[in-house]
Amino acid sequence: MPTIRDVAKLAGVAPITVSRVINDSSYVKLDTRERVEAAIEELGYVPNMLGQSLRFKQTMTLAVIITDITNPFWTTVTRGVEDVAQEHGYLTILCNTDESENKQEQYLQMLLRRRIDGILLVSASNDAKPVELVKKQKIPLVLMDRNVENVDVDIVRSDTEEGAYKLTNHLLSLGHRKITMLAGPRDIFTSVDRTKGFCRAFEEVGIEISNEQIIWGEFTKEAGYLMAQQALQNDILPTALFAANNFVAVGALQALQEKDIRVPEQIAIVAVDDIPPAYTINPFLTVAKQPAREMGKQAAQLLLNRVEGTMDAPCQEIVLPVQMIIRASGGEKVLS
Repeated sequence: MPTIRDVAKLAGVAPITVSRVINDSSYVKLDTRERVEAAIEELGYVPNMLGQSLRFKQTMTLAVIITDITNPFWTTVTRGVEDVAQEHGYLTILCNTDESENKQEQYLQMLLRRRIDGILLVSASNDAKPVELVKKQKIPLVLMDRNVENVDVDIVRSDTEEGAYKLTNHLLSLGHRKITMLAGPRDIFTSVDRTKGFCRAFEEVGIEISNEQIIWGEFTKEAGYLMAQQALQNDILPTALFAANNFVAVGALQALQEKDIRVPEQIAIVAVDDIPPAYTINPFLTVAKQPAREMGKQAAQLLLNRVEGTMDAPCQEIVLPVQMIIRASGGEKVLS
């Protein structure tokens, strides 16, 4: 592998001159610069960015820690992050935790050792320790789609409690009363938040919810499938299912299909987050859609403001509105 000394020898200059050209740190004569650049190209020299990062105490790298790389929602959020990072000359490292606190801990330790400039975190639980760990290292951090209690940190998320409330109201307006919520994990903010919206809609119309109407699980297709199966075995057979996210909805649709249950004629279904047409074509889901790309862009911009020191205001929470998209899966007629 060619070194800076090899470039200097070929260009007929001192190594410090090559360094000045690479870093554009001081004036270098045009003909000298051109010789150095030609030598770099001829040798295929790649500057040692680690050495530069140690000198300037910046790696020009951001990390994005998400929970499920296979979910189109998170890939869209990440694309929003990358758009902003690239525009400002930063690279992004993508880490996937599968909602595992152990994997999250491993990634955080690795990133901290590599002197990452900033971290965008979708926390695997409501535990504040990961956030506190990063803050102790004085590395800027922004939480996405999550809220962690008792810790001061920047947050960018969607108002999915309101989205869940509106979806439930939509089902209630169609005459549904036996609605079962297929929730996410009990220890994740967004899952609890969406459940609150679901319950609030029932409370406002004076209907008491039974324990059978909320089934806790995970934000995965496999969990959606199992939760839907459980809902169909409960004493109260639902006329509608509320999926806490898009992958839960996909799993639930699979379970209904295996039972030859027609949607929405026999059981309606709605979900938070949209799903690509490749997963289901007919019926299209009624959803509360989060602005995924916008979430990523705003989170990345907020993080860069902290990294580059252009904002020293107190930590803030940005809450984005969700969009109701009414399609066919809610149904127009309700079974008694």
